[in-house]
Amino acid sequence: MAKVSLCMIVRDEEANLRDCVGPVRELFDEIVVLDTGSTDRTQAIAEELGANVFEMAWPDDFAKARTQSLRHATGDWVFWLDADDRIDPDNRDKLKALMSNLPDADVAYHM
Repeated sequence: MAKVSLCMIVRDEEANLRDCVGPVRELFDEIVVLDTGSTDRTQAIAEELGANVFEMAWPDDFAKARTQSLRHATGDWVFWLDADDRIDPDNRDKLKALMSNLPDADVAYHM
């Protein structure tokens, strides 16, 4: 079975992180959180949720931050979420089914 990494870029997301990651965290083999300068409890909450937390000063370039987060991912596949995203139970089940059958090919999915 393919290993799937959840990657996120965050900053001051303590109010959102649990509701975003909590319902889906068991779907992923690893969670990579790149923090770009939080001053709240974002990093501590991410660690409580089982994330590997890395830091980077905000480069004023989303592509650079995303590339940096992807460098830390070890999965065969990467799933991307923003901290204000939510996956409802029906879509969580669909995602789980999709991830249990990921092909060994260069493809991408967009939700």
